[in-house]
Amino acid sequence: MRDRVAVVAGSTRGAGRGIAAALGEAGATVICTGRSSSERDGHSDYDRPETIEETAALVTSLGGVGVPLQVDHLEHEQVRVLAERVRRDHGRLDVLVNDIWGAERLKGGPADWNTPIWDHDLDDGLRILRLGVETHLVTSHYLLPLLVERPGGLLVEVTDGTAAYNADQYRISVFYDLAKASVNRLAFSQGHELAPFGGTAVAVTPGWLRSEMMLENYGVTEETWRSALEPDRPGGLPTAPPPFAESESPRYVGRAVAALAADPQRARWNQHSVTSAQLAREYGFTDVDGRQPDSWA
Repeated sequence: MRDRVAVVAGSTRGAGRGIAAALGEAGATVICTGRSSSERDGHSDYDRPETIEETAALVTSLGGVGVPLQVDHLEHEQVRVLAERVRRDHGRLDVLVNDIWGAERLKGGPADWNTPIWDHDLDDGLRILRLGVETHLVTSHYLLPLLVERPGGLLVEVTDGTAAYNADQYRISVFYDLAKASVNRLAFSQGHELAPFGGTAVAVTPGWLRSEMMLENYGVTEETWRSALEPDRPGGLPTAPPPFAESESPRYVGRAVAALAADPQRARWNQHSVTSAQLAREYGFTDVDGRQPDSWA
């Protein structure tokens, strides 16, 4: 993907950083967007230390070209300027990844799940929808005109759970459930609109993701994550449940996106909703530890 240009919207941390990194492994130029910057004021709802500059540096270290651009994807003018910047500086857009989320704290932990809509904080719930759905719509509105200028463009909508899984599974709360189901549908509807221009839209979900926040929760690193499964952990650290053994690093879903982008026959996936594990079996890539985990199984 040496001559390809990608925008990974929401690439400060988690799956977005993993996707940007994997596209960097493939040699792409990756514009890394998000609110958290080490060079400018602004941060996400998490107020965590990760920054877009760190993600861009990782992309470059892996063989690609990382470009950090601070963008709040709820702010229309900022996204419009992003589109202009991509056109001016790169002249093309081959891959757009809508990975904006930012509502991990708003969704709460397990003790907060299954709160009925009448007891759920309404402002928090509506912000979940703004962060998880509206941001994707705004980003597509401004970036897709550039993507469709050449046949073969790829739009990836990152969600939680496939369309088939979410169709008959209640997901945490009405607001979270609606957000994640909506993103799957966005891939379907945008795929319908992209097809006449030779474009492809796919919804991709990681499995149990070992994000920075997840690793921190269990007091482990990417190198020591298996120790989270041990009973009676020191210092009162929580023990992860057995399914954590099938968890995946953010690079795994990243390699799924990179495989799609590199496939000249990627149009066969248009409007589909798939997991990183499904794509690993199809394309033969592995996670950073050489495994092909499938927590959905």
